[in-house]
Amino acid sequence: MPLTLALPDGDHPLHRRLYLGLRDAILDGRLGEGSALPSSRALALHLGLARNTVLAAYDQLAAEGFTEARRGSATRVSARQRPVGAPSADAAAPPSALPSRTVEWSAAPPPTQGRDPSRPFAPGVPDLAAFPHAEWRRVLGRLWRRAPVELMCGIDPLGYLPLRRAIAAHLGRHRAVRCTADQVMIVGGSQQALDLVARVLLEPGDRVLVEDPCYGGQAGVLRAAGAVGIPVAVDAEGFDPERAERICPQSKMAFVTPSHQFPTGATMPLPRRLALIDWAARKGGWIIEDDYDSDFRHAGPPTASLQGLDRAGRTVYLGTFSKSMFPGLRLGWLVLPPPLIPAFVTARRVADMAPAGLTQAAMAAFMEEGHFGAHLRRMRAVYGKRRRDLLAAAARILGPHLPVTAGEAGLHAILWLPEGTDDIRAAEAARAQGLAPTPLSVHCVTKGPPGLILGYGNLAGWSLIEALTRLESAIIPLIQHA
Repeated sequence: MPLTLALPDGDHPLHRRLYLGLRDAILDGRLGEGSALPSSRALALHLGLARNTVLAAYDQLAAEGFTEARRGSATRVSARQRPVGAPSADAAAPPSALPSRTVEWSAAPPPTQGRDPSRPFAPGVPDLAAFPHAEWRRVLGRLWRRAPVELMCGIDPLGYLPLRRAIAAHLGRHRAVRCTADQVMIVGGSQQALDLVARVLLEPGDRVLVEDPCYGGQAGVLRAAGAVGIPVAVDAEGFDPERAERICPQSKMAFVTPSHQFPTGATMPLPRRLALIDWAARKGGWIIEDDYDSDFRHAGPPTASLQGLDRAGRTVYLGTFSKSMFPGLRLGWLVLPPPLIPAFVTARRVADMAPAGLTQAAMAAFMEEGHFGAHLRRMRAVYGKRRRDLLAAAARILGPHLPVTAGEAGLHAILWLPEGTDDIRAAEAARAQGLAPTPLSVHCVTKGPPGLILGYGNLAGWSLIEALTRLESAIIPLIQHA
């Protein structure tokens, strides 16, 4: 038998493995157009198979159009232009290279290390062990037993109305956001919120004011939109609108984290908030307010949202349940000025319609029944104490030459490293010690001071003293050689 044929490995039945082997021989040209396949008896004898096994494989090839059989003639490979992937005879040029956008994405910096909830100091990870698992299971179980039919068929692109109402009520009480449920759009986390903002509000070449340092996920969003991020260095009061306007007078959009600047922890004071609102009104621009973790305020009075101050309606407000619930929930929200709602709904239909309806219904019930509020109150106390303990222990163990600072909200602090220290190498050394801090430099648009972002939400069963001691032993050798 001239054809060399090996059955692919795998758990498939024999007839399926034979079919796959013959199909590959046809696709790669070993069995060319018009080639006759051996008779079923001959192939069965050659491979030591039952004839019915070969017949089943041949039937599958014929059903998919790979072969054709004529009465009184052998089964032959169907007419094909050429083997799959081979150039045509009259091709004027080889296949073109990858599109420029594909090359650009391939050359982009790789994403930062994923969060590892099993390691201390992983930023953005809440205390997963303290989550009220029993209450969440009961809510989910009740919904699965009596799942609303409308949620199994698809929902409004704005999201599940009871959840939108619950979010609007929560934001009004705790963040002084001025909105109705009709302005709330449920999204798959803050990253999707930023992506929708860029799709709807940005044109290629637009210049966007971004904090420096800032949330690293903004860079990909701007790249996808063809926009250009203009870095504005933050100070102890966060984003400075006057400095931003001097740097880029033509910009009409600013991405900001005014209540708890990421990652420095600064809080934007009222004069700057009002100045930013005035800038947006004068320019006809947009403020994108990312309020990613302000449910956890640990010191001083709670700060109201910037959106609640904006009477001109130029602020798009976004938030997420990733810190207050758990990251894998993948639920967040946008609060949209009314004129933008139709455009965002259309863009949402193009993107993914809406997050899973049953997940939204579970979150709505969790909020309506008071579990969410109780969980937030409990965790504010837990995280507030953990923040105080971290700052005190870091001062004792790391000393004044390795200061640790933390904003008045959120779940992370910053360990500031001496000038010249490679914070990426420091983070790698910490990982070798079982820890998971993030280098500050990966969030810097321009070069800034080195540091490590220390998440204190989830210590994963470690003692704070042991974690800090390991951190010190990891970074001291690097500092000594800097």
